[in-house]
Amino acid sequence: MSEANNNAAATAATQRAGAPRLLPVGASGWRWLPLTAAVIVVDYIAKAWIIHHFALFERVHVLPVLDIILTYNTGAAFSFLAEASGWQRWLFVLLALAVSTALIVWLRRLSARRHALLACGLALIVGGALGNMLDRLLRGRVVDFIHVHWRHAYFPAFNVADSAITVGAVLLLVDAWLETRAARRVRP
Repeated sequence: MSEANNNAAATAATQRAGAPRLLPVGASGWRWLPLTAAVIVVDYIAKAWIIHHFALFERVHVLPVLDIILTYNTGAAFSFLAEASGWQRWLFVLLALAVSTALIVWLRRLSARRHALLACGLALIVGGALGNMLDRLLRGRVVDFIHVHWRHAYFPAFNVADSAITVGAVLLLVDAWLETRAARRVRP
């Protein structure tokens, strides 16, 4: 038996055993990976511009509720573990790689057309995670520069990557809500 016949037989056996069949790359959620790349590029350019044009803690008032300010964060969201001795940098790099890998595998198994909202959300999350990971690798910390506030209440500064992660998470929630509604309509 030739090698091609062996591979075809193994593929057929795997498919009969119930293993998921992968969609063609162009029809899978990987169709959304250019959005991931765009988030990484826009995040990198925005951070580089801010570093070049702003001094640390320099603030420009854009709107009554929005400032642009150069800050750095060695921790995670809300400066979690920012005061640690430096080991957290590598923890967050590994975490970003692991989560991004898992989400990219998930994207590969999704239909880009049928699960567009979910795939878009996952692509945004991966772009944000890798954008901040790139900062940690190149600078040892994450550049934050968008500062939202209301009167004397200030939200922690964030960046384009953080925004992409947040929007992606919201899209995942909306997708789950829509899927639940659709499933309820199908059931009697």
